[in-house]
Amino acid sequence: MIAMIAALSAALAIGAGAFGAHGASSPQAAEWLRTGGFYQLIHAVAALVLVRGASQPGVAAAMLAGAAIFAFTLYAMALGAPKWLGAVTPIGGALMIGAWLVAAWRFSRF
Repeated sequence: MIAMIAALSAALAIGAGAFGAHGASSPQAAEWLRTGGFYQLIHAVAALVLVRGASQPGVAAAMLAGAAIFAFTLYAMALGAPKWLGAVTPIGGALMIGAWLVAAWRFSRF
């Protein structure tokens, strides 16, 4: 299930990046879409590696959740949501950082 969500997340990230490159309403919106898509795509691939290659589904799920919060708040603002939503974006970033730290700790135990 996590691998399927990661694959769908990667597809959405690519779509967001493409929309940012070709259909964004402003340079700021394009940058939000590009940033959100980049982080979402990186973490989708990392989640696939963690769940399939390293047997770390919990860490993979935390990465996907963090990337979703981070990227979706940026996507929403790019599509016209209020800018105060940007205050939620760092929550996703903190989840991604935390997941990487947990992954590092677990890998150090091998």
